[in-house]
Amino acid sequence: MVNGMNLNQKDANMIATALAGHFVSMYYVDIETGHFKQMVQPHVTGVSGMPEEGDDFFSLAKENAPSFVDAADLDKLLVVYGKKAILKRLENNVPLVVECRVLAHGVVEHVRQVTLLCEDKKHILCCLENIDREYLEKAEQEKNLRSAERKANIDALTGIKNRNAFLESLEEINGDIIKGKSTKPFAVLVCDVNGLKHINDTRGHSFGDEVIKRAARMICETFKHSPVFRTGGDEFVAVLTDGDYEKRDKLLEALREVSLKNAKTRTGPEVASGMAEYRAGIDKNFNNVYERADAEMYENKKAMKANKVADSIRYTGEKDSLITDERKRLLDGMFGALYTVAGESYIYINDLRYDYSRWSLKLVNDFGLKSEYMYHADKIWHDYIHPDDMESYDEAVEAVLRGDMELRPLVYRARKADGTYAILSTRGFVLTDSAGEPEYFGGIIIPH
Repeated sequence: MVNGMNLNQKDANMIATALAGHFVSMYYVDIETGHFKQMVQPHVTGVSGMPEEGDDFFSLAKENAPSFVDAADLDKLLVVYGKKAILKRLENNVPLVVECRVLAHGVVEHVRQVTLLCEDKKHILCCLENIDREYLEKAEQEKNLRSAERKANIDALTGIKNRNAFLESLEEINGDIIKGKSTKPFAVLVCDVNGLKHINDTRGHSFGDEVIKRAARMICETFKHSPVFRTGGDEFVAVLTDGDYEKRDKLLEALREVSLKNAKTRTGPEVASGMAEYRAGIDKNFNNVYERADAEMYENKKAMKANKVADSIRYTGEKDSLITDERKRLLDGMFGALYTVAGESYIYINDLRYDYSRWSLKLVNDFGLKSEYMYHADKIWHDYIHPDDMESYDEAVEAVLRGDMELRPLVYRARKADGTYAILSTRGFVLTDSAGEPEYFGGIIIPH
């Protein structure tokens, strides 16, 4: 390893020749003074804008980086241009490696910045490697992998049979029907997960994926002896034969009961479902059966939506007055502010003027509450508190509402959706209006 900055031309040429085949650019830098010398000239990327030799390498590198580094990658690359950061990362003699995108001659290229600590511990080598070929090879591998997955019969997310497997099964059944072969009785079940787009938009695709997986388990556990296929993002199809066919009406009722419970308690996916039986001598192909099942599924979906609206209307009928849009926007704004500081804790905020509150979705799901938005939520939450803790809970809430502006700690037990009790620490607060009257009541609930 090179030990000093005073290199003769012969040594420099030998180093440059040895490294030119691997790195497209290299600088030898004195950590203390910042003096630097170019060992390998950029011949591929045409980037950096650095002179062949000079002083204050770290400042110059930071100044030049924004002119050629992709904005999304700039921050992580700037790490390698700070002396303290470099020494901390290299103290165990492990190279500092950062990959980023750069713009060279109007073309985006992928490069790898490798920073090495020299043996004398006083110098570093800053090397730039073009890795476009690696990225192309990786992209090709991913393309081939996706192609293989498409050809496979298993859905990668849920582990059940996929659309390709469904089409193969459909083709086999169709062949028997068209050829007039004796086909044993079967029924087609079509299921669709309600509200998946809204879930993905508001809670993220990772949460949406979990909903899909739970929906798949829910259908498979109900129709245990039938092949279940995931045929689309939120759609599932099952072909019922033998025992499941004989019990098809009871099984469909059981599936809908679970879905209805999930809708009320928010503890699982809401799945609309429809079923149709094959009519020998009438249905010309599998698709005739599928279309009837699909139509029934959409009728079930509409009925589920209507029930939800009816429940909402019945519930709002208990209220003294409905919250205005403006007050709801204010409530949501305060909820968002509280959410940013709550971390993994539960939160709630209540508009005392309308007795209308918003609660963390995680709390709603964990404890099986009706919704994240509720009127008279204090009465609802009261039913979840352990009887032995009721008195101390009521006293603490009353103390806050009497005007104590301090965050008041309270430890109590509350019943979760699965029937067990969780130990919670709550710190509540009150915000008053211009007249000094309590206007909002909120808090952070920390599970133990």
